[in-house]
Amino acid sequence: MIKGMGGAMDLVAGAKRVVVVMDHASKDGKPKILNVCSLPLTGKRCVSAICTDLAWIDVTPSGLVLRELAPGVTAEQVQALTEPRLTVAPDVKTMEI
Repeated sequence: MIKGMGGAMDLVAGAKRVVVVMDHASKDGKPKILNVCSLPLTGKRCVSAICTDLAWIDVTPSGLVLRELAPGVTAEQVQALTEPRLTVAPDVKTMEI
């Protein structure tokens, strides 16, 4: 980790939509989408969606909704690498690459 402030707070403070783009799991295969964040927060309740190498997940007031899957990836595989329970959208799609 690098110490110090970045400009992310300025970005999330006035944004209408914030999308987090990240790897779904750590290098050792542990979930990076957790029930409780263990790092300092840039902003609270400001994320609209999470895009990972495995899936597109919408962040809603009722929880995380799995909307799209990477080709060859199943909802079960994504859930196994996601700590919070996911709701699988009835019309979940495969991402076009």
